[in-house]
Amino acid sequence: MVTASIYTKLFPFLSWIQTFTKETLKLDLNAGLSGAIIVLPQGVAFAAIAGLPPEFGLYSAIVPAIVAALYGSSRHLISGPTTAISLVIYENLSQFYSPFSEEYIGAAFSLTLLTGIIQFLFGLVKLGTLVNFVSHSVVVGFTAGAAVLIGFSQLGNLTGVTFPSGSAFYEKVPYLLNNLGEISTPALAIALIALLVSVLLQKVAPKLPGMLIALISGSIAALVFGGADAGIKLVGALPSQLPQFVVPHLSMDTVHLLGSSALAIAILGLTEAVSIARSVAMQSKQHIDTNQEFIGQGLSNIIGSFFSCYAASGSFTRTGVNYTAGARTPAAAVFAACFLTGILLLIAPVTAYLPIPAMAGVLMVVAFKLIDFHHIKSIMKTSRQEFGVMIVTLLATLFLHLEFAIYVGVVLSLLLYINKTSHPELASITLQRDEAGISSFVEVTSEKIRECPQIKIVRLRGEIFFGATNNIVESLHKEIDECPTQTKLLVVLKAVTFIDIAGCEMFAAERDAFREKGCEMYLCSLNKEVRGMLKRAGVLKQFGPDHLFPNKRVAIKKLAAAVDTSKCVNCTARIFDECPTRMTKVSPQLHKFTPCSEFN
Repeated sequence: MVTASIYTKLFPFLSWIQTFTKETLKLDLNAGLSGAIIVLPQGVAFAAIAGLPPEFGLYSAIVPAIVAALYGSSRHLISGPTTAISLVIYENLSQFYSPFSEEYIGAAFSLTLLTGIIQFLFGLVKLGTLVNFVSHSVVVGFTAGAAVLIGFSQLGNLTGVTFPSGSAFYEKVPYLLNNLGEISTPALAIALIALLVSVLLQKVAPKLPGMLIALISGSIAALVFGGADAGIKLVGALPSQLPQFVVPHLSMDTVHLLGSSALAIAILGLTEAVSIARSVAMQSKQHIDTNQEFIGQGLSNIIGSFFSCYAASGSFTRTGVNYTAGARTPAAAVFAACFLTGILLLIAPVTAYLPIPAMAGVLMVVAFKLIDFHHIKSIMKTSRQEFGVMIVTLLATLFLHLEFAIYVGVVLSLLLYINKTSHPELASITLQRDEAGISSFVEVTSEKIRECPQIKIVRLRGEIFFGATNNIVESLHKEIDECPTQTKLLVVLKAVTFIDIAGCEMFAAERDAFREKGCEMYLCSLNKEVRGMLKRAGVLKQFGPDHLFPNKRVAIKKLAAAVDTSKCVNCTARIFDECPTRMTKVSPQLHKFTPCSEFN
């Protein structure tokens, strides 16, 4: 068992290979074939954005995809070139080299190697837990925003209209409305045919490779309309050669020159990959190991840099296609890479006739399915704060760079988390008897719930740290100020899981502050960690053993025996077992409880 565990840790793909079946193979092959065809125009376009020849975009969709699938944790994530990383690479390398030049290409490989090393080290030191701060609402908002961007990015291919270079998504619809005459009827018809076939097959025959059939249908329609002679854009000829082995140049000068860029790309790539993996995992009900995902992404870029690849990350579009097409295991990513290799070597001339509008129609379907309407409605109903985080993240995705959108969402999530943890739950509790005479602790939610006029019991739940101490102090004083006759304050710390030095100092200071008010503070139900911290800080010694109790029952027994019995005479609360024996004069109507505010 130990040996098997070690092998699985070193070779994560062994865990899912053991579950492989004929049905899984069929589904993964279909998904892989669809993904290979979809990535053809993407690889070419992304390489151009990065300032590299088109074949390098295709190479980056082959080698990194295989490595990331074998060593990552997601069963659906597809790695490869992405828009955001392509843009970051161009912005950084174009400052020092001429795009498409040999120096530029060599620097891209070196940058990729550095990026991979950083990502791999992040995984080894288990920094993947940092991604846990990307909340569910951030992922949903980011996914929805990216889906909108994908849809608008295909608007030109869908209609045949050429939009101005660098047009924002919100500028495209007004431009389209002002240039309706430029819409290509054949392009629009081909796109709609592919879109409708894809949607129809998903509903009628979901087991069939709907996207592939949709693309074939679009290709047939393109031939009917006259193909390239009718002005229909086609993928065009692709290079028929495999990725070549290269050795990236890495020196101290290279590290100094490209180090900061590599760190930015590494963080962006990891954030993209894990966010995409988590967004799909929410629908597939799969657990994502973020540290393993970091290692997988790092290895994919390290190995890819030696095979003519530039920095890759998780691809929203390809992952969406992969999941929608029915992929079951990471083998789908491996099959997609193999199919793409086969396309390059064997049928590159045939792919030249694949119409871009047909792919645009299919990608529109993919973009729509990425929007998780179910979780959006759920977040809207359950939490205004989380819904606000989701909306802000969505808008940031639409109007800012993708990396900044994630940062905005993470910062908002952290602020909400800090705000929540800095307000630990503090509730007044009391004993209440049921009809059978059995007493239990309940929260004091109204004056109808009887509370001892001399003993105040409060329960703290959460973590006591420097950011929460002020709120705790205000809440404790508020409780006592509302009923000055309560001269004994019992603080129950059973639900407190952590306390720092600021929290220890708070209890030490407030013990004296409450004593000046004529109120004694007591502590009970301390867990091992909290007790140890209070002991090391000298707080337990300051309180003394007579002010510390192992649980609520013991504490109440001691405190009830020490109250002012002269005030018990007219009290009708009778909270504790000791109360009846103290009442020499009992009101004839005990059910009429005298509130603390009227007690004297």
